[in-house]
Amino acid sequence: MANQPSRYISNLTRDTYALILAGGRGSRLYELTNWRAKPALYFGGKFRIIDFPLSNCINSGIRNVGVVTQYKSHSLIRHLVRGWGHFKKELGESVEILPASQRFSDNWYEGTADAVFQNIDIIRDELPKYVLVLSGDHIYKMDYGNLIAQHAESGAKMTISCMPVPLEEAAGQFGVMSVDENFKIIGFEEKPENPTPLPNDPTKCLASMGNYVFNTEFLFEQLKADAETSGSERDFGKDIIPSIIKEGSVYAFQFESDDGEQEAYWRDVGTLDSFWQANMELVAPVPALNLYDKKWPIWTYQEQLPPAKFVWEEDNRRGTAINSVVSGGCIISGATLRRSLCFSNVRVHSYSEIEDAVLLPDVEVERNCRIRKAIIDRGCVIPEGTVIGHSREDDLARGFRVTEKGVVLVTREMLGLKVGY
Repeated sequence: MANQPSRYISNLTRDTYALILAGGRGSRLYELTNWRAKPALYFGGKFRIIDFPLSNCINSGIRNVGVVTQYKSHSLIRHLVRGWGHFKKELGESVEILPASQRFSDNWYEGTADAVFQNIDIIRDELPKYVLVLSGDHIYKMDYGNLIAQHAESGAKMTISCMPVPLEEAAGQFGVMSVDENFKIIGFEEKPENPTPLPNDPTKCLASMGNYVFNTEFLFEQLKADAETSGSERDFGKDIIPSIIKEGSVYAFQFESDDGEQEAYWRDVGTLDSFWQANMELVAPVPALNLYDKKWPIWTYQEQLPPAKFVWEEDNRRGTAINSVVSGGCIISGATLRRSLCFSNVRVHSYSEIEDAVLLPDVEVERNCRIRKAIIDRGCVIPEGTVIGHSREDDLARGFRVTEKGVVLVTREMLGLKVGY
């Protein structure tokens, strides 16, 4: 698809309406999503997860976008209004917020398909030729123009974006597809415990990324039929996709890196371990995800802040950050950071040592603290002399959550601080 004329693809994207499903709770993130939906979770030093599919839309030339919200959506809606509310409807562009509003039933969104069905009148008003349904809680950079172009050329009624994933990662986590030599989907399993491996690579399977392209009228027909089906869970993976595959005309689009040589970057940060690991990947000298790419910027909202500051230069008191990412408004005062990531307005005081840690916005670490392999939630104040991540037993005794891989989560509630931010 790299040789497609840009004019051809721009016409296709202009005729596409994107719907981002951003109502997920993210229950496997535990206390980290107690007060926010998963798509509103911070990532990468200054972004939120929702910024990635939104930026992909804008960079791909898709300027009509709806964001479906439901679970604890206040911080998500606030971010969307501040960072994504500047589009001009009169110029044919908009990012609209679509909260659950019982438009076609007395229920809130019952599943991913129902979330689209209950906004069917809003989609119809936009008169799109194609509807792009996107998951709002994954980290990746993708040109949707190539996906839509393949969909149009193949004659498919639905196209599913997918990529090869190791079997152990896909088991019980992702929808898995089987395809023929033309990438027509001939089988689909929703989160199987024993995924069907690829014919040419028995260690991997073809996993759904949760991104779909539909011909608009075909989508409406399927949603209406599903809404009238007794016993349906109103879900794309469990109900819609299996029924469509039986009828044919469903194809897979394999997501690849820009150069076609390196493995494409896509992360589902749905667990504490995967969230910590994906952030840690960014501190590498050459990270797998390039956030410095001027050709494909990730847009976001961030308040205007002063530059990061590192102070004191004494033998045992020197503000340093080694192999780390430090955002605006941070002050590293006589402390040492190694392989860590600090979001905006973090303060780390003298004689503290931070290693392999993710510090969300407005965290304050007082003097003589030692923190290792941890996620510190927004607004936490770590008392002087606190040690985190050095003893599993001590961390559990203090009420912190510790994962099987040893990542420690600390929230304001665990520290006895007020919540509601």
